[in-house]
Amino acid sequence: MSSSLNVYLLEVAATRALVGSKDEQLLEVVRDRFGDALDRDDRWFAHAIEEGAPTAFEALRAVVHGGPFSRNEDHGFRYGYAYERLCGLTGVPLDNGCFTPHRGDWLTVVDNGLKTLGVTAVSVEEFGFGGLPAPLPRADTPDYGEWTPGAIAEALEQFEATRREVDASGEAPPLEPEVADAVMQCVGWMRRAAARPGFGVVGFRF
Repeated sequence: MSSSLNVYLLEVAATRALVGSKDEQLLEVVRDRFGDALDRDDRWFAHAIEEGAPTAFEALRAVVHGGPFSRNEDHGFRYGYAYERLCGLTGVPLDNGCFTPHRGDWLTVVDNGLKTLGVTAVSVEEFGFGGLPAPLPRADTPDYGEWTPGAIAEALEQFEATRREVDASGEAPPLEPEVADAVMQCVGWMRRAAARPGFGVVGFRF
């Protein structure tokens, strides 16, 4: 079974602040802009909705109002999908070609590649086991993680330090080509974030 990773460039703190904001204007914007997507989502999860799960818009409204949330743990994924929709509205989707689809321990493999290059301040595994922002219920899917602006700045410093060492020695750390491609995709995400003060990277693993 394969997984996918959806990654966004956005102001992490500002997007988190939408949870519980009670912003009715935002809800109207989402309904107007994503109405067809909300309807498709409801058709896809019609069976779960019949069993009491919230519709896509009901889940979105609960996220924006900070509740109430379903007490059924099996319905938690609906709020995860709703939060991703907010991230898609406020952020910019990033190229995820090296991560969608992926299998097994690929995120760990890429993290090891980052560590080989001296980068330890961020981890793609964070996108594979993190929880949604409070007070959203825990969900089996999607997994969620964040790279803050501070962590990104530190990670880029680590990467540049290794690159200077490689330039001086002429010897590059050994990485498999596909791992090197994924690592450089991560570096690309970080460079885009660093170019915009206050921006970070968030990831959803499905």
